[in-house]
Amino acid sequence: MTVALRPELPALLVEEQVKSALLEDLGRAGDITTLATIGPELTATANMSVREAGVVAGLELARTAFRLVDPSIRFEALVADGDRVALGTAVARISGRARGVLSAERVALNFLMHLSGIASYTAKFTDEIAHTKAKVCCTRKTIPGLRALEKYAVRLGGGSNHRYGLDDAVLIKDNHVAVSGGVAGAIRAARAYCGHLVKVEVEVDGLAQMREALTAAPDVILLDNMGPDLLREAVALNAEHWRLDAAAYPGDLRRTRLEASGNVRIETIRAIAETGVDFISTSKITMAAPTLDVGLDISI
Repeated sequence: MTVALRPELPALLVEEQVKSALLEDLGRAGDITTLATIGPELTATANMSVREAGVVAGLELARTAFRLVDPSIRFEALVADGDRVALGTAVARISGRARGVLSAERVALNFLMHLSGIASYTAKFTDEIAHTKAKVCCTRKTIPGLRALEKYAVRLGGGSNHRYGLDDAVLIKDNHVAVSGGVAGAIRAARAYCGHLVKVEVEVDGLAQMREALTAAPDVILLDNMGPDLLREAVALNAEHWRLDAAAYPGDLRRTRLEASGNVRIETIRAIAETGVDFISTSKITMAAPTLDVGLDISI
């Protein structure tokens, strides 16, 4: 059995994101409150602790915030990204010059709270469908500039990533079909344009469109805004189609996967997953995730 490794963020990406956030916060004159009230020789020790249970994400960004403000600050992670933690758990300990600790605090917490919130909310969705084969996926509905970070947090919460942008996979939506003139033709045109290494997905709004799509063998069919009963019909139709085409495509390697989308909430995802679809995509896990409450408390 293959064990999936936890995701990691490239160090250069982390550095760029954190540096930008610090420059935004420090502005033109730096942290004038801290500079005016805290002497340069004073030191402090602080704990970062969660004030509610959840999944941790963003520790490396927090570490980088303190390092960029003051390289002498010591940041000790007490848990790892992806860990589920209980209320009150200390996730990191910081020690060093107090000025740097205070000036980096908000940026470090902002990243940690936002990404941990996404990971924690995603985990709630994945827990709901753990008894099925379905995977919950995020979408391109992310905060501009933070997509890579938010998709990283989704994976830490047990979810899967949909495409990262317009350039890494084809997703033929209803407006593409309307302009191009048909589902099957759009799929074939996409394959001819992109080549064999690019996945092709097409959105359909009913079984008639799905039947047409299957004739062009897309990698994935997105079943848009279908209720559980219609989703079950779609799963059965897909299975029957590939049984009939078994001679041309032996085994399960060529089967079109099915993705459900639309009206996906924590209250509805279980029923959707139990229809037998492979993927369930929702913007809720990125756009509607509440932050995880994390605090930094200093002891001199």
